[in-house]
Amino acid sequence: MGRATLGVIGGSGVYDLSLLTDVRELDDASPWGTPSAKPIEGFIGDTRVVFLPRHGAGHRLSPSDINYRANVDVLKRAGVTDLVSLSACGSYREELPPGTFVFVDQFIDRTFRREASFFGAGCVAHVSFSDPVAPNLVARLARAAAAEDIPHIVGGAYVCMEGPQFSTRAESGAYKAMGASVVGMTNMPEAKLAREAELPYATVAMVTDYDAWRPQEEGAEVSAILAVMRENGDKARRLLMRLADEFPEEHEACPIGSDRALDFAIVTAPEQRDPALLAKLDAVAGRALRTQG
Repeated sequence: MGRATLGVIGGSGVYDLSLLTDVRELDDASPWGTPSAKPIEGFIGDTRVVFLPRHGAGHRLSPSDINYRANVDVLKRAGVTDLVSLSACGSYREELPPGTFVFVDQFIDRTFRREASFFGAGCVAHVSFSDPVAPNLVARLARAAAAEDIPHIVGGAYVCMEGPQFSTRAESGAYKAMGASVVGMTNMPEAKLAREAELPYATVAMVTDYDAWRPQEEGAEVSAILAVMRENGDKARRLLMRLADEFPEEHEACPIGSDRALDFAIVTAPEQRDPALLAKLDAVAGRALRTQG
């Protein structure tokens, strides 16, 4: 399957990976625009890691202003084979207090201001997204969390709201009633784009607060969240160190086919495809386009 490279998208509280060795900046050129930052290549042990801070240097980008397509594209161009998303979130369950890591297995997309696909007029594709995360990657994360004694659970739905404001109490109650376990602002359309780019994806949802559904307390407040975020960032670095230490040298085929998601997804006839769009798709869809002609 080829050499494995672990991609890491750092969320709020994780803006750098100081544990990397042999560090260098990679090219950030993308036909999809400007990514959040230049990808950083380094190693944890023998595992090649490419890191990208989602919000940019100094947290300069809000969730709605992130160029998710460019971020995923430059990671694909950097040779990433498996992608881990670190994301701060609020909890909708009493048993998921601040400090808990949730390895979610579903998403509810409530965003409305973001470009959500690499495909469109000139090359249409419909990827399967019923199972949005790679179970083998989640299993590795769960083993790493257990080894580091990090409180965690496997499974749960992440509802992605547009933001940047936090939820009203009515919204928080509605999302909880929908069955969501956690709420955040960044995993959509990131997870969808990762699937279109044939990158197995997993989220580490790091709980910072209980959002606004508990009537006995104040809703989400930045001051309280920041303190938990710092602690979660330290745990996230330990998690990644353990994950990388045990990461396979060769890329493992994803059991749900995330790394071949475009095999039957592109529906536009070859003679009707837009050459300009095909040129932009050279990294994210190059394998499938070459195979299909």
